[in-house]
Amino acid sequence: MLQRQLGTTGLSVSALGFGAGAIGDLSISDDHATRVVHAALDHGVTLIDTARSYGASEDRIARAIEGRRNRVILSTKVGYGIEGAADWSYESVSRGIDEALAKLKTGHIDIVHLHSCSEEVLRAGEATRALNDAVHAGKVRVAAYSGDNNALDEAALSSAFGSIELSVNPWDEEAIDHILWRAKDRGLGVIAKRPLANAWWRHEARPDRADVATYWERGKRLGLPSFGMSPDALSIRFTVYTWGVDSAIVGTTRPESFGALALAIEEGPLPDPVREHIRSAWRNKMAGARGVV
Repeated sequence: MLQRQLGTTGLSVSALGFGAGAIGDLSISDDHATRVVHAALDHGVTLIDTARSYGASEDRIARAIEGRRNRVILSTKVGYGIEGAADWSYESVSRGIDEALAKLKTGHIDIVHLHSCSEEVLRAGEATRALNDAVHAGKVRVAAYSGDNNALDEAALSSAFGSIELSVNPWDEEAIDHILWRAKDRGLGVIAKRPLANAWWRHEARPDRADVATYWERGKRLGLPSFGMSPDALSIRFTVYTWGVDSAIVGTTRPESFGALALAIEEGPLPDPVREHIRSAWRNKMAGARGVV
């Protein structure tokens, strides 16, 4: 698996990461969740990304990586859901980190993101201060922000974070033109979320969930050809080889997915005419579209 530096953070991450939200669903067994994590690790994935709001995900990751912690870059997200503390307060962020450390059964977390808070929260500075205090205390290695659009701009252009997580795929290209070059100019790590655009193509009719529905509508509007490859392969190669992206985190509950995606990545970047077709379609048909939140 291709390994890359995460900006100037000093961390090295796999080009393909695992977005572990789906394994937090209690309809999935603990044993199956462990098989998914082990499949990711066995295919060279080193970055595992989770969040406080992802159900049992943190607990299950801890069990699955027992004895393999030194092979994993752990990423989680905090800022909300702490009893007795206001969301995005100093206490909420600080206690959220402590609870994540306990759930993940680790002495430190490599990357901790503020999870899609607003630009007003970022400007207020309380949540950011709590996160950076955790870095200074050795609980967190890299302070990060996960989100899109105006709040992402605020985070990327500040000096408070070492890495950002944002949406990038053939149906979500706003950040490529708007913020990626600024982030890399500042030495930030970049983790691409939703690199498969929530696999919108698996739905014959417009789905109910808002983010998937947005991608479904964009997919129909852009009308991209297959270019002789599966949508998964097209999407992951586009995202992983977008300039500035260090890792692309894929959410799945299918252990076999990692092998197929790893093989696609081994094929290398998309041919220049294919990539240019995708970029031109976005510029011509999706002017003004923002990142999917």
